[in-house]
Amino acid sequence: MVRYRILKTLPITALGILCTSLIGLPGHTAPSEIGDKGASVYCFMRNSGNNHPVSWDAAYQIIKRQKSSLFKTSPKHAAVMITETVVQNPGKYQNCGPFIGDLFTPPNEDQYPIQEEIVSEEPEIPSELKKGDRYSY
Repeated sequence: MVRYRILKTLPITALGILCTSLIGLPGHTAPSEIGDKGASVYCFMRNSGNNHPVSWDAAYQIIKRQKSSLFKTSPKHAAVMITETVVQNPGKYQNCGPFIGDLFTPPNEDQYPIQEEIVSEEPEIPSELKKGDRYSY
């Protein structure tokens, strides 16, 4: 009998958790401020000489972390937030205009080469040692 009561309250509990995470807590950063932080990081890093993937990863991580709810900001939405902020404040982000196009173009593999990982070579095992002779001194 107790088991059936728990099963009846489970959907109500799940609905309550879902609603509280969607609403969010008061005092969170406004969406315009989140876009401002992301644009500041992206433009600063690009103006400092960093390439697009590094700058984008840093800006996107900041945008993702600023919003605490059940759903995180998608990369496309984050790119739009950065673009809107730069376009609305051209004086604040003077040299960022040329970099905005990189947010919407697919990455070109030739443009940003992937660094090869250094693979350590296995040490050579002397031929006189065999599998069972591990402790032969």
